[in-house]
Amino acid sequence: MAGNDWINSYLEAILDVGPGIDEAKSSLLLRERGRFSPTRYFVEEVITGFDETDLHRSWVRAAATRSPQERNTRLENMCWRIWNLARKKKQIEGEEAQRMAKRRLERERGRREATADMSEDLSEGEKGDVVGDISAHGDSNRGRLPRISSVDAMESWVSQQKDKKLYIVLISLHGLIRGENMELGRDSDTGGQVKYVVELARALGSMPGVYRVDLLTRQVSAPEVDWSYGEPTEMLTPTNSDSFMNEMGESSGAYIIRIPFGPRNKYISKELLWPHIPEFVDGALNHIIQMSKVLGEQIGGGQPVWPVSIHGHYADAGDSAALLSGALNVPMLFTGHSLGRDKLEQLLKQGRQSREEINATYKIMRRIEAEELSLDASEIVITSTRQEIEEQWRLYDGFDPVLERKLRARIKRNVSCYGRFMPRMVIIPPGMEFHHIIPHDGEIDGEVEGNEDNPASPDPPIWSEIMRFFTNPRKPMILALARPDPKKNITTLVKAFGECRPLRELANLTLIMGNRDAIDEMSGTNASVLLSILKLIDKYDLYGQVAYPKHHKQSDVPDIYRLAAKTKGVFINPAFIEPFGLTLIEAAAHGLPIVATKNGGPVDIHRVLDNGLLVDPHDQQSIASALLKLVADKQLWARCRQNGLKNIHLFSWPEHCKTYLTRIAGCRPRHPQFQRSDGWLEESESDSPSDSLKDIQDISLNLKLSLDGEKNEESGTVDNALDSEENAADRKSKLENALLAWSKGVLRDTHKGTAEKADQHTGAGKFPALRRRKHVFVIAVDVATSENLHESIQMVFEAAGKEKSSGSIGFILSTALTISEIHSLLVNGGLNTSDFDAFICNSGSDIYYPSLNTEDSYSELPFLSDSDYHSHIEYRWGGEGLRKTLVRWAASIVDKKGGSEEQIVIQDEERSTAYCYAFKVKNPALVPPVKELRKFMRIQALRCHVIYCQNGNNLHVIPLLASRAQALRYLYVRWGIELSNMVVFTGEYGDTDYEGMLGGVHKTVILKGICSNARDQLHANRSYPLEHVLPFDSPNIVQVTEGCSSNDLRMSLVKLGVLKG
Repeated sequence: MAGNDWINSYLEAILDVGPGIDEAKSSLLLRERGRFSPTRYFVEEVITGFDETDLHRSWVRAAATRSPQERNTRLENMCWRIWNLARKKKQIEGEEAQRMAKRRLERERGRREATADMSEDLSEGEKGDVVGDISAHGDSNRGRLPRISSVDAMESWVSQQKDKKLYIVLISLHGLIRGENMELGRDSDTGGQVKYVVELARALGSMPGVYRVDLLTRQVSAPEVDWSYGEPTEMLTPTNSDSFMNEMGESSGAYIIRIPFGPRNKYISKELLWPHIPEFVDGALNHIIQMSKVLGEQIGGGQPVWPVSIHGHYADAGDSAALLSGALNVPMLFTGHSLGRDKLEQLLKQGRQSREEINATYKIMRRIEAEELSLDASEIVITSTRQEIEEQWRLYDGFDPVLERKLRARIKRNVSCYGRFMPRMVIIPPGMEFHHIIPHDGEIDGEVEGNEDNPASPDPPIWSEIMRFFTNPRKPMILALARPDPKKNITTLVKAFGECRPLRELANLTLIMGNRDAIDEMSGTNASVLLSILKLIDKYDLYGQVAYPKHHKQSDVPDIYRLAAKTKGVFINPAFIEPFGLTLIEAAAHGLPIVATKNGGPVDIHRVLDNGLLVDPHDQQSIASALLKLVADKQLWARCRQNGLKNIHLFSWPEHCKTYLTRIAGCRPRHPQFQRSDGWLEESESDSPSDSLKDIQDISLNLKLSLDGEKNEESGTVDNALDSEENAADRKSKLENALLAWSKGVLRDTHKGTAEKADQHTGAGKFPALRRRKHVFVIAVDVATSENLHESIQMVFEAAGKEKSSGSIGFILSTALTISEIHSLLVNGGLNTSDFDAFICNSGSDIYYPSLNTEDSYSELPFLSDSDYHSHIEYRWGGEGLRKTLVRWAASIVDKKGGSEEQIVIQDEERSTAYCYAFKVKNPALVPPVKELRKFMRIQALRCHVIYCQNGNNLHVIPLLASRAQALRYLYVRWGIELSNMVVFTGEYGDTDYEGMLGGVHKTVILKGICSNARDQLHANRSYPLEHVLPFDSPNIVQVTEGCSSNDLRMSLVKLGVLKG
């Protein structure tokens, strides 16, 4: 082997890899015509296994080197690189196998524990349906009524729905969304999801019983995009205005509502949107509240008309929908479109990036956490196919098909699930609008290049743009419509076409691969695939037989389908895996038979339509044979075409929306409900002269009551009582001054107890002090000791200065402390409860207001609990079943010292409440990170919010959608306190719910140096770094230096525009 030493090194490297190559495959890989074939090994193991197209180019260049010595050296180096890749792949596969094995054990353990808690055994007939038995619309096939698709049935359904007036909210954040001339394929964020959500909104808006549909997205006013994406509102023209639009009102129909959030004047990718999600949530919350009020005036008899559901599309919108659902107490729906865990697995299998590199590029762990939260909060998860459930959703901690069946069976029997919940997976294939499609009937034997018989209807321009590529445009057209992505497998299609002479003789191939100006301007991956296709066209000399136009409009796509059908062609989707396959439905609607991958959604589509053939996308010969069979057999072609046209109505938008609305109707109605609704959604009293005059009268009538109240409050000692009498005249003068302030719409802080006391007998009632504040300062500094918290409070009070005294600024204390601990803090620090307008305690699971009437207050303390908030956050609260699981988990966390075991996590019954289970942590360093505890809860189907607080010394478990950030949104919904008028003070770090306090439309002041040790204690083992999700570059966030004074703090407030200098 002189001169070929690189082959020996290559062979040795392969042998050193070990038993990774199985015996059945080794002969194919390593031998060709009786001898070792490094090229075949390279193609099979590297190209298909790693998608290393750059490596392939390097190999080709090395092999073409003229100098034998240089060629051998370069090829030897290439061999070692291939060997290294193979080893890396095996290492990744081994790590992934260990991770999956651990996951299976955790899931099985969680399932056993959940089943043990649900001690009542299930009989064999009550175990529920397996996932495979779920019908195309989520129900069991057994006992399900036959599908009725006649016109009479639809008209009957319409008559049942027409009296309803539903308000539906859809959310899709990333990409560029507009109703007409969608720029699909412009970038990776503007694709099929954009088209889907726009058409869904349009179709729902035309359905009977639906009054209004809002599709919420991001407002983009950037120079690099069209001006239309900066318009706040766009009405979607209805598809069937004559059918259901007769009784529409002023604000009815479907609309795109663009909410401004994130960097102004800049269009950014979805991976960079995560830090700005809370800002969107606050803006969307404001829109929904205002729209609910408007709809209430129009159709609700003066009462707000709340959304019947909020539907998030993709992970970022799912995260937003969960927060909005919690803030409004409205049912949530979720559609994943594509899922983060599945993408992570695919990227890991490629072996080109580590988990850390993938996370840095795609923010994948933040995306997965958003999808887990969406599972926690959703009542219904809408999927397109069974494959999505069986192979993708089951990868998540929050969904277990086996446990889901057991819970469903218990619900059917009306048996307790012990606080466990699982979202309902419902398969509803995406719809399509067919009313404008007129499939061509009859034979097509004439010229297709023109339409001379009917000059009034010239051929669409895209036809000539395609047919200019062909030597013989009469031949049937094989059509593929996909972007040049390796996953779409276009190169295999071109190889199959090029290597099958009978197919080349019978048909042409058309590749619609998005839009491009120059290949050099395309992304690296897309450019690489396109170059490979062009080389294959040259290799097989397919000039005159393959079309690959550079540009097409979205409006041209139906004409492209028509051209393929006109030539008696075939549509093909050869993707390695296709989550759904909307293009297959579009093709069938135009009368095209299909050839599609057998992996994913096309299996379900083919089962319904029966209009083509399924193939193995890895089998080049199978693809060529299927295409040849349909093109050559005219009877088979006609039968497939007819089947598709006959069954296509099952994928229509009306059919989709009918199932969609039926599912929504099955959800338990939820919306904001308060014991008293006396004008809470009206304009604030500071803007209402009549209300202000009424308040003045109330103060005048209760002047003596106020004086008596102050005497009682200060009568702790005889000296205080005497001092109160001596200064009564002075206080009376202050109250008279307060009347003047009230007439101007500003409530003096020191006398807000009067109006509060008048409402004590009817629950929370009105709190005009809270509503009239010009700004509200929220002190959410997470410190280890009460003394440090008191210092922070005093510094904020001093920074507020005269604005505090005038009553224009109110204060809210937001903390993990209990209300009793807060009372002790105030008493020991010489503070009054009346210094604050509200107290958010127990990590956001309770809200209290200051009270002067101890008869209605909490445990005889001067506080009044907001019971409406508890009814607002109790969704999916596990109660006693959750508590028992937590106690069992706490008992398993022990510190083994010598021969003894010491329990580290102990239940804290004294600090626990009905909506906050508290535990003491003896050694924070030995407890699992919060992400592991969340995972444990989700595997058990327990939906809750887990928080390590007070430097990790306490653990709080509260309702799923309760948090300190959500409590602020509740105060906005309940009392109309504008979130943009709030200023949140936090430390440099804090409890594990810290990140929720920073984002949003409110202002944030970060006190550097405070709680900085929590970074290593609580935030070191996060799933994703805080930098991925916190908008530190936001103009609403300022940071003050460590050891700052109250003057420094005031200057930061001036910088934010809250105070005047």
